[in-house]
Amino acid sequence: MIKGSIDKRILEIVHNALDEDIGSGDITTESTIVRDAVTHGEFIGKSDGVIAGWDIVEAVFSILDARVAISRNFPDGMNVRRADLIGSVTGPTQAILKGERTALNFFQRMSGIATMTRRFVDAVAGTKAVILDTRKTAPGIRVLDKAAVRIGGGQNHRFGLFDMVLIKDNHITAAGGITEAVTRVKRKIQNRIQIEVEVRTNDELLEALGLPVDRILLDNMTVGQMREAVEIAGGRVPLEASGNVDLENVAEVAATGLDFISVGALTHSVTAMDISLMIIGK
Repeated sequence: MIKGSIDKRILEIVHNALDEDIGSGDITTESTIVRDAVTHGEFIGKSDGVIAGWDIVEAVFSILDARVAISRNFPDGMNVRRADLIGSVTGPTQAILKGERTALNFFQRMSGIATMTRRFVDAVAGTKAVILDTRKTAPGIRVLDKAAVRIGGGQNHRFGLFDMVLIKDNHITAAGGITEAVTRVKRKIQNRIQIEVEVRTNDELLEALGLPVDRILLDNMTVGQMREAVEIAGGRVPLEASGNVDLENVAEVAATGLDFISVGALTHSVTAMDISLMIIGK
């Protein structure tokens, strides 16, 4: 995401989050802070990580009061250390206090995702493997989760069920087999979007290699099975690994020579990065 280019989906997410938190009004802030008060606050990193989400932070405060100004000391994608001054906020005190928690919720989650993604990306450095996310995102804020993955150096898999075909085991079982499932898809969509098919054995891989697919997903295979699959495929179709991949084994998985590694943990098990906003005065 680029500053100043927040799309309608993201603005709607931010508006909904503010409505959820503020509701009919911030009783505490409106009771303790005079309307014309202004203040200055600092975003402090309380753990090491990769920063992601400044545009969302700015959107939160801009919606509440256009006079709020944000300064970024560490842009999105940069590593920070514990106690670093990440950035600051200056403007009407009421707006800053009303938006503090919503802004931090987005900021911390996105930075946590970017941090985890960077760890996976660094772990496969020197190989051709690309780290991908999945659809295992927080409902309603997928666009933010996937933006954070990109900021962390990963790439996005399909956004939803509409922009890529992924024929998984349940589709295959329900359709009556891999070949039948792929045949039905080709009959329906022809060549409009990419087709990926999931396989669990090398016999299924051989079957898929004879079909008009753009990518093959190796589901929950061992590293040895993946290595054999890469040899069998011989570069004819890009291969993706999925399932049972973590930071301890991702380098070994990447070393098999496959093309993509999708990791649900980038978004479904994220630990939010610890960031605080400290008001320090005018």
